[in-house]
Amino acid sequence: MPEFSAVGSNLPEPAERALRQAGLDWDDEAKAEGHIRAALEIAPDHPAVRLGAYKFYFYRHRLAEALPHAQACLAHGAAKLGLDEDWKQVRPNDAPFSEIDGDARYYLFSLMACGYLQVRLGQTDLGKAILAKVSELDPADALGAASLLRHLDKTDEENE
Repeated sequence: MPEFSAVGSNLPEPAERALRQAGLDWDDEAKAEGHIRAALEIAPDHPAVRLGAYKFYFYRHRLAEALPHAQACLAHGAAKLGLDEDWKQVRPNDAPFSEIDGDARYYLFSLMACGYLQVRLGQTDLGKAILAKVSELDPADALGAASLLRHLDKTDEENE
């Protein structure tokens, strides 16, 4: 995954240690989650902590618990870029979305995560609308949102 400047700066050392320890204790879900919770207590608004929490819950297939962390990452990315808080209002020229790394990419990854989670949690129309926005902001489909939308549409057609 690309590095995002929005994520790594000014992370308090105890929170960084907690996130690292969560990775080291990955096989013990309860222990790893304890480290994630500790990092959240230390730096609840830090994007690296929220990204770590999102990844923990996502990879544990605890999608409803992952969503608020993805949304927090999205809000942070929007604020960092000076974008409208409402993703529906964001336009392709509002940020350098075509860059491989950086804050705009962090925003797009966060938006895509929100869309994917909404679909998986049964909010299909909302999730598809979010993924369509990612596709609009990323016309080269570097993140694969357009491909994912095509797959979802094909699946919908097959289920009808």
